[in-house]
Amino acid sequence: MTLSRADDRSAVTGKRRIAFAVHADAGTLPAVATLLRSLVLSNPAVCEDVVVLHPGLPDAEFDGLRRLHPRLLTRRADTRDEMLRLPDHDTVIALDPAMVVLGDLGELLRLRRGVAAVPQVWCDETGAERRSVLPDGLKVVQRADVERAEKGDAEVTVDARFDFLTRRLHDGLPVPPQVAVLHFSHPSDAPGYGPAAEARARFELDDEEFRAAYRALPGGKHPELVAHLAPPLLKTRPSLDLARTVADVYRQQGRYDEAVAVLAPVLDDRADAPRCHETLGLCLMALSRYAEAETHLLLAAASPDTAPRAFAQLARLAWLCGREADAHAYARQGLTADPTDAGCHAWYVRTREAPDAAPDPAPASEQLAHVALFAEGNENAGDKVLPEAVRQCFGTDTGPRQWYQQHAHLLVDEAALERLNARRGVVVGGGGLFLPDTSPNSNSHWQWNMPDELLGRLTAPLAVFAVGYNVFDGQQYRRTRFAESLRKLVERSAFFGLRNHGSIDRVRELLPAELRDRVRHQPCPTTVADLLVPPAERTPRSDTVLVNCAYDRAGLRFGHDYGHFLAEMAVALRQLGERADVRYAAHMPADEKFVHDLRREHGLSLSVERLYALSNDAIRDLYRGARLVIGMRGHAGMIPFGCGTPILSLVSHPKLAYFLSDIDRPEWGLSVHDRDLGPRLAERAAALLDDHDAAVADVRAAQEILWKTTQANIAELRGIFGISDSSSGT
Repeated sequence: MTLSRADDRSAVTGKRRIAFAVHADAGTLPAVATLLRSLVLSNPAVCEDVVVLHPGLPDAEFDGLRRLHPRLLTRRADTRDEMLRLPDHDTVIALDPAMVVLGDLGELLRLRRGVAAVPQVWCDETGAERRSVLPDGLKVVQRADVERAEKGDAEVTVDARFDFLTRRLHDGLPVPPQVAVLHFSHPSDAPGYGPAAEARARFELDDEEFRAAYRALPGGKHPELVAHLAPPLLKTRPSLDLARTVADVYRQQGRYDEAVAVLAPVLDDRADAPRCHETLGLCLMALSRYAEAETHLLLAAASPDTAPRAFAQLARLAWLCGREADAHAYARQGLTADPTDAGCHAWYVRTREAPDAAPDPAPASEQLAHVALFAEGNENAGDKVLPEAVRQCFGTDTGPRQWYQQHAHLLVDEAALERLNARRGVVVGGGGLFLPDTSPNSNSHWQWNMPDELLGRLTAPLAVFAVGYNVFDGQQYRRTRFAESLRKLVERSAFFGLRNHGSIDRVRELLPAELRDRVRHQPCPTTVADLLVPPAERTPRSDTVLVNCAYDRAGLRFGHDYGHFLAEMAVALRQLGERADVRYAAHMPADEKFVHDLRREHGLSLSVERLYALSNDAIRDLYRGARLVIGMRGHAGMIPFGCGTPILSLVSHPKLAYFLSDIDRPEWGLSVHDRDLGPRLAERAAALLDDHDAAVADVRAAQEILWKTTQANIAELRGIFGISDSSSGT
């Protein structure tokens, strides 16, 4: 089954599409293979597209290159110059078959402006020295700057080590250690250039030697490269350690069935491979094969090195299956192995015996069941506020008297189905539940752990409410199981509302035509918070700007642009700091990385508001009291917006752009990849602060669009669930 690239929405977030490119003919294809091997072995954690331009060679000619790289693309082109204008890429690093890569190319990948190259010194017919870029020299081309570069005003010089000519190594001079790209200006076997020829010869390997060389490299490796190069090696040089490496990468890519197929046959019940049992246990858990997973995690827990992690996963597994006492016991065992383990501590706290329950709940037939993510402890502040906001749509009583709570990740078994069917209705949402890699399961391939067979036997009216399609730019996932589950979910639902039109479009792509019109818009209720429950009194605004960043799946968010983003944010925040108290709003502890990096790299310190430690009311009050919120998390925009506070969004995920499109305010978003992010962010923030009353009025006007949709949907849902105004508490 192939992985889908259908969710590469880089046009939405502005994420750069980068490619290495080379022009070749039939005679130079072997040299391209050497170049490609050198690129992979010298930059093992880099896996961008590799575009081979050619004058019209048969496709089969490139099979050998495809074995070397998972992202090889071919394109018909008569001249090398055509690589400067590749239509599908924003940054192109132009190489030549006469080159080999000897060092880190990270500096080139991080370039953002102009057309960069190495001017070379040469002699004209008179013997006078000239300096210019050679026609076959390395270039780093930003597509946005090609026309300016052709006029001579967007040229950037890079260090000579990125295009080091072998003619400088006459008389057998060694290759300097700092050289990153060695360019053969003479035939590679020319006499007098022995060290240069030896440097190239290191990469003239057959396929198996190349795979083995990549496998032997120390340090981090790109998962796509490992997944491409290691499996063939596993067939010829099988080992348990290599099988675990392949299985780990498959697990990262969501290919859990393949991970099990690779690892299980060679592992069996060996007691001397705890890390392999840990990996296999995690993959089996993701496939919802919980009993087998528990066996392997117990074997992993027998080793002191892996015991804390294994016991934390055992606690999670037991909790998923509704065995809270077992989960607590596993967490306690993990803390015995390592009292400082954060995962075991979190599960120990989460599964402690609950205090005496609140007032007696209403009869089950009068309750609504709520399936959602219910954040606890120091988990995401947005996931704390959201479930309460969903319930406020149906009445003022949001507690356990009127609501039966079912965490989305818990396995729905026969007993759980019976409890759901006993309620007057089931509300699933809100939040970005349509995401395959958060608490993965094979029952649905999204976050509600509901088998199809039991979904078909759900008799209580079902409403999918304000759910989001949360796949990142370029995030690959297997769509078949999700599409099957999604179709059954839409068929079964009495109401199916997604929180933005971008999610609606993505979900409709996966549905048969007859079901697409059943998908409708239901905004996230946090965006109408002050209209759902007007605050008792107006919170006075302080002269404060709150900033938030997110770091989950940082590679998908930032690509090679994190350093650029941090520097641009420093520019903007310094300017804002001259007119407001700029503070940092952390939705979860991991968000605080921004504060540490900003201080370390740019000497700029921000005070931190730890929203994850606050109550829902305190979170809303904090956002109501700010003059502006600049946020990267979805709910760092939606919650303050719902409280009437102006926002600017740092777009690193399509969902932020989707929301701004829904309210027709795209100018409130800036891509984290924007080349001029710093000055643009400062300018837009200043405009909102300068005319703050108008900005607040603009927020309130945009809210009305979402409020009317929400009111109409809630009126319909009251009828579906049989809720009268008197019984709702409103």
